Amino acid sequence: MFRLGAEWAVRLPRRSVAVPLLEHEQRWLPALAAKLPIAIPAPARVGHPGEGYPWNWSVVPWLRGTTADITPPDEDQAEPLARFLQCLHVAAPLDAPTSRVRGVPLTQRAAVVEERLHRLESRTSVVTPAVWRAWQHALEAPWEGESTWIHGDLHARNVLVDHGTISGIIDWGDIASGDKATDLAAIWMLLPSTACRQRSMAAYPDRSEALWARALGWAVLFGALLLETGLEDHPRHARMGELTLRRIAAE
Repeated sequence: MFRLGAEWAVRLPRRSVAVPLLEHEQRWLPALAAKLPIAIPAPARVGHPGEGYPWNWSVVPWLRGTTADITPPDEDQAEPLARFLQCLHVAAPLDAPTSRVRGVPLTQRAAVVEERLHRLESRTSVVTPAVWRAWQHALEAPWEGESTWIHGDLHARNVLVDHGTISGIIDWGDIASGDKATDLAAIWMLLPSTACRQRSMAAYPDRSEALWARALGWAVLFGALLLETGLEDHPRHARMGELTLRRIAAE
């Protein structure tokens, strides 16, 4: 990312693996932006290879705010987060991208997640029996395969906060059609108190017990992923993962 004046930024892939992710943003975000109540960086211009640079690139709006891992949202952001997710979670077109790791049945991720949880048990104190129960309940919760748009990676470093208000949702490379429970995990990754999280859940229109069991399972998945990888070389990720797992255990 490079600033381009006061209002814009230039977003360029650094690795070939990121090229299709940027193309997903270019293809789908302009249409979604008008339907969402929180700003997203929908590309305003698409650049093409040239002058020695090999891939497409984007000019996007510069969104104000600090990432939520540094500046958490205020308590009154429970309902706005739920409204944003409600507006996003609509049926995706047949040619929407899909993911092998996000928005899929949690049973497909079970082996990897459980191996990670066992490793974390030997290194930390945050993988409690409550975390294991939440994970087991998530695996048992049915999903009928109804797919919607999902962000796919809605952790605190992809959410911007400006003076306590959620001001932007960024990094949409993992956008896909899949299980909306994936994104609802953000309630445990972002919101600071039990009461706040309960208000956000109550404001979301789908009250299915199976949905919320899966959402909590996705929160376990993301929390374990962020904590384990963060313990290696990224303290901010480790802190995000630890907070998520502690919130799950507390409830």
